[in-house]
Amino acid sequence: MAIIKGSDYLERINKLQNEVWIGGEKVTGAISEHPAFKGIMKSKAALYDLYHHSDKKDLLTCWDEKTNEYHSFSYSQPKTKEQLRNRRQATQLLARESGGTMGRSPDYINTAIMSLGSGGAGMPKPYGDNARKIFEEAREKDFSFTHTFINPQVNRSKHYMEYSNEKIIGAKVIDETEEGAIIHGARLLATQGGITDQLLVLPAGGNFIEPSFVYGFAIPSNTPGLKFLCRESYAHGKTSSYDYPLTSHFEEGDAVVVFDHVLVPWERIFIYSDPSQVQTMYDETNMNVLLLYQAVSRQAVKSEWLLGLSEWMVRTINVVEHQHIHEKMSEMIISLEIMNSLLIAAEEEAQPNKHGTMIPDIRKLGAACSYYQKTYPRLVDALQQIGASGFISLPSEADFHSSIKEDLHQYLQAANEDAYERVRMFRLAWDLTMSPFGSRQTQYERFFFGDQVRLSSSLYMNYPKEPFVQQVQSFLKKR
Repeated sequence: MAIIKGSDYLERINKLQNEVWIGGEKVTGAISEHPAFKGIMKSKAALYDLYHHSDKKDLLTCWDEKTNEYHSFSYSQPKTKEQLRNRRQATQLLARESGGTMGRSPDYINTAIMSLGSGGAGMPKPYGDNARKIFEEAREKDFSFTHTFINPQVNRSKHYMEYSNEKIIGAKVIDETEEGAIIHGARLLATQGGITDQLLVLPAGGNFIEPSFVYGFAIPSNTPGLKFLCRESYAHGKTSSYDYPLTSHFEEGDAVVVFDHVLVPWERIFIYSDPSQVQTMYDETNMNVLLLYQAVSRQAVKSEWLLGLSEWMVRTINVVEHQHIHEKMSEMIISLEIMNSLLIAAEEEAQPNKHGTMIPDIRKLGAACSYYQKTYPRLVDALQQIGASGFISLPSEADFHSSIKEDLHQYLQAANEDAYERVRMFRLAWDLTMSPFGSRQTQYERFFFGDQVRLSSSLYMNYPKEPFVQQVQSFLKKR
């Protein structure tokens, strides 16, 4: 199979009959037709179809001489800087289909699976072998993944640990059998939970982790006892591409994952019980670096979109002559140039790891991630200030097809657009920044890859500062 089509993806997920709950009801029938999931699943299917376009196939697919098949670029191990750049260009091609708003396009977690496959040889046996087999199956079948790596927010004190087996909250190992480990409890934040082939479970962070909470595995989304409890959908009833141009197509959904005495086969486990294996896995695979590379590539595209949308608004309402507008637009430009520069620098300073994977420079990517966490909300605020009151009284598409349409065309026109196109543009900007979908986008980018303070602290603690200290001290010694 190797490269699936959009129809294959939809058919496969429908057949899985994953246990998905939303709005107080269990999803029955074809999940791809459910109002909460129809838009995002159709958009994902469109991404899979891009792989079969003759003008995009060279970028989005890679030929594997061992299997004599084409595979998704996201499952291909980059071994040269050129292959790394091609990977970024492919990620950005997919990201431009959604303006960077689909945080979990298939290539994101595929990247994690690829890193497990390429770095598994350095992990303890049999777990490294398991990681390699998980990767090979995913590549062959072109699986899609959601993932979870956070325990429920019961008590965020750094000294809090959950010991009781009487009332389990965070998912933990409660038993072992010949077939595998029994997992019971919950995990958070599976974006697109229930609409993927598989679930990747990564170890939770923290310095005080009981062995029963230390595990990493990948299982089918329809594994018995596995449930996805979805938050309220922002897309339910939002079918108009005019009124909700982003929500109606790219609302991914987020879910709490419940493990109700789930049996995880031993051969699907790549980390188990030993906390030291967690750091070994990240060291051998460079998973976080490669995931950051994908994410920063997507965020650069999002910056392109914010710049383009803001400039369209500036021209439409004819405020281009005002200096405070220039200041806001210049921040859009600066953010885009910074993100692109850090991406290119990360590629130029990439080095192969011991498994032959070309790894982009983590310092540049860490700086980009921390920068964007703080910058994206400011860019959203700038766009809102440019549009000002224009965001407040926006009619719907239905209004333009009603008896008041002439009034709307007369009174809502702009300097350089008619009323219908002006409102279309404003509704896009509103959906990106002010709708429930847009508010989630801001929160998502604000906390992407972790808390801002912790990421900044990590950047500071791990950055090689000593050469610069010595440079300054050497200067004084010469005087």
